Amino acid sequence: MSSTVIVLDARADLDAAMLKLREMAAAAVPAAVMERTLEIVQTVAARGDNALVEYTRMFDWPQATVESLVIDHDELDEAFRSVDRDWLNAFRRAKDNLYRYHERQAPRSWMQDFDGMVLGQYVKPIRAAGLCVPGKMAPLPSTVAHCAVPAQVAGVSRLVMVTPPGPGGAVDPMRLVAASECGIEEVYRVGGAQAVAALAFGTDTISPVDKIVGPGNSYVTAAKRLVFGRVGIDGLAGPSEAVIVADATARPDLVAADLMAQAEHTGDNLVVLLTPSEGLVDAVLESLDRLLGECGREDLICQSLQDCGAILLVDSIQQALDCANEIAPEHLQLMVEDPLAWLGEVQSAGAIFLGYAGAVPLGDYAAGPSHVLPTNRSARFSSGLSVTDFVTASTVLMPSDRAVEGLASDVIALAEAEGLSAHALAIRLRLNKGPAPE
Repeated sequence: MSSTVIVLDARADLDAAMLKLREMAAAAVPAAVMERTLEIVQTVAARGDNALVEYTRMFDWPQATVESLVIDHDELDEAFRSVDRDWLNAFRRAKDNLYRYHERQAPRSWMQDFDGMVLGQYVKPIRAAGLCVPGKMAPLPSTVAHCAVPAQVAGVSRLVMVTPPGPGGAVDPMRLVAASECGIEEVYRVGGAQAVAALAFGTDTISPVDKIVGPGNSYVTAAKRLVFGRVGIDGLAGPSEAVIVADATARPDLVAADLMAQAEHTGDNLVVLLTPSEGLVDAVLESLDRLLGECGREDLICQSLQDCGAILLVDSIQQALDCANEIAPEHLQLMVEDPLAWLGEVQSAGAIFLGYAGAVPLGDYAAGPSHVLPTNRSARFSSGLSVTDFVTASTVLMPSDRAVEGLASDVIALAEAEGLSAHALAIRLRLNKGPAPE
């Protein structure tokens, strides 16, 4: 089976090539999905557990009951007995790497005297976070850790995981073990838009949270859009994007394998190679056809590459990076000589992988940073999941009388210019050191 990935000569018409990529990457939530999601969210908000059970029976498990929504300790213990020990040890090492990385992100409270005005920042964790962990396409226990560890480092005291059951009601044991390993004490057998609604509005079984994070399908994304404002969200996930910028020194088989790795997720992931080397293009195409037979998801990878894969021939590495910044991908790989010299040219990317050894799966699993990253070009204005997503920072202000006197005339003048006389009065009264007026 051939990958038949499209090759575009951007040297001849860059605008046309970029337009083609934008068409491939279009990820608007269909109106029918939004309409159906709104119905689900409103029904769960109104009817709670009964609605959760009805939707779980409809979409996932016909035998679902209110009692079965809760995954208890006995099921978690059984999951530990069934998982492979080598996998568990690998998961624990990866989790430790996540802790070490995210501990360096933690913001700190501070206070300082500025000429009699004590100013500062009071940082504290949110109280409860909900983690959406999908499981239809793959078990994804790694996603549990990549959502939970930043929250744990931040100090969130209540972590809640929602995850869909399989047709027989079972949840993959690796997902359950991952939850236990990450200190998640509440795990619920429910997924989709109904799970998002439950986390936002609460039911008799599931208490509401302050923020919802984690990936999901178009219904999960639509539900997160609808509940934003009642709760916080990490972002609105779309199909993943992976861009490789490579020069003639890159190994074609590594480039091909990295394209395939990103193409095997869901079938709609944008995967792009940007290079000025015609020789590399030919060699990568040959490597793709040769390596496809070594992958278990060959059909999915081929379809993804045919629908959402592209190779662009560009004039230079600089032009390649300009194109990459326009795409603003979730993952960007610089497979070039001296990648650090080009890092300063990167403007928009969720995660940047430098050098020939910088494979995205390192970040997906075990390197340390969370793999929950901005997609659908949102890397232009947002970042990957981090400790800062699970804290709030309140400004702190404690003035001395001298500080009030120093600022009073300016504050009064500015307030009166805006017609806010009560603001000005509040300051004037503080200048009066005598007893309060009758």
